[in-house]
Amino acid sequence: MEIKNNRSLETVLCGVKLQNPVIPASGCFGFGYGMNEFYDINILGSISIKGTTREPRFGNPLPRVAECPDGMINSVGLQNPGINKVIQEELPRLRNIFYKPIIANISGFSIDEYVECCEKITGEPQIEIIELNVSCPNVHGGGMSFGTDPKTLKEVVEEVKKVVTKPLIIKLTPNVTDIVAMADAAIRGGADGLCLINTLLGMRIDIKTRRPVIANRMGGFSGPAIFPIAVRMVNQVKNAFSDVPIIGCGGVSSAADVIEMMMAGASAVEVGAANLVNPYACKDIIEDLPYEMEKLGIASLSEIIGIV
Repeated sequence: MEIKNNRSLETVLCGVKLQNPVIPASGCFGFGYGMNEFYDINILGSISIKGTTREPRFGNPLPRVAECPDGMINSVGLQNPGINKVIQEELPRLRNIFYKPIIANISGFSIDEYVECCEKITGEPQIEIIELNVSCPNVHGGGMSFGTDPKTLKEVVEEVKKVVTKPLIIKLTPNVTDIVAMADAAIRGGADGLCLINTLLGMRIDIKTRRPVIANRMGGFSGPAIFPIAVRMVNQVKNAFSDVPIIGCGGVSSAADVIEMMMAGASAVEVGAANLVNPYACKDIIEDLPYEMEKLGIASLSEIIGIV
């Protein structure tokens, strides 16, 4: 069968036009420019840069990674150089070689930290969208993740929304009983869009040493094994809030996965752990997308968003 590559891969995310929906997820692509050694990263729809906090962080103690069937557990601990260095050094270095929209991923351990970082980053012309990681423990709230309590989640979104001028996307944790309730809290707080899902909480034990494989005991489980959970949650949220743009994330590793995630309701898709297995993962997916679309009779990706 002859494959015609005249398929439309364009999509719109919170008013920002993307040439295609494929975005390397935060934490799995660094600050982007390092991957330019493997291929021209301008093939990407966008990049979600490494999660950024107010102060520089070395991260959690080693070992930080544990292999799993169809996935991995990581407990890197938000290692990053801090918001000021990201603005002064990392963003200009990336913008010198990358001409597409850039998404800033912001993390924090208090509402004040989220607000301060978002206020600083929103003024940067390189940044088109802000992605808020609410999976961090709230140090003023007993250590519970911001993203697991609807009241706290709504509060942090409301406060951040007061200082940002760019679209604000909230990256939700799946470690909750009701993902729709959490999405509702973020939307009521003023979120312009949602990203789901972040990693599931997992653990491995070395049966020879009788100790946890990861020094921090537990970490975020990602990879193909969580893909069906991500699709389910994206679809649940899209069916509940049809007008809210969603980035689908969790176990995406092929062009077929991208199409499935978009049918579930995603306007764009983040690729995470697959980049750690194959540095060409995003490039391969983008190049394969027109062929998958041709086989399925899809002329434009925008026509399949949320059709299920």
